[in-house]
Amino acid sequence: MCRDRHLAEDVVQETFARAWKSWAELRDVALAKAWLVTIMRNELARSFSRNRPALDIDAVGEADLPALPSFESQLETAQLVSLLPETYREPLLLQVLGGFSCAEIAGMLGTTEGAVMTRLTRARQALRKQYEPAQSRRGIK
Repeated sequence: MCRDRHLAEDVVQETFARAWKSWAELRDVALAKAWLVTIMRNELARSFSRNRPALDIDAVGEADLPALPSFESQLETAQLVSLLPETYREPLLLQVLGGFSCAEIAGMLGTTEGAVMTRLTRARQALRKQYEPAQSRRGIK
């Protein structure tokens, strides 16, 4: 969601620290996964709101850079997904990568299940439209 491995690791660590402190507040253990994702989203928003120091490009070595995906299609898919508006991208990633149901996603995003299903449909339609020109450029039919 944040597109930065190191920031993601920090957010996950803070998420689990907050969850540990607030474990007694969890009412239903069956909803722990959704509860953790909600804490994670809030922690990610907090991290963006803080003043973060600029990255010193000279201090980053080539070994510190993330590895590129080994397959062109994976890279292309990631690029196409990143072009989606956040309102479509977030529920799509929560469903595909997180394995959450529409009801769980609706709870995390503070919206209705119908709105989540609409966003997922529109995200998939937008991806199909983006894939068609990409496949024609590569000569795939």
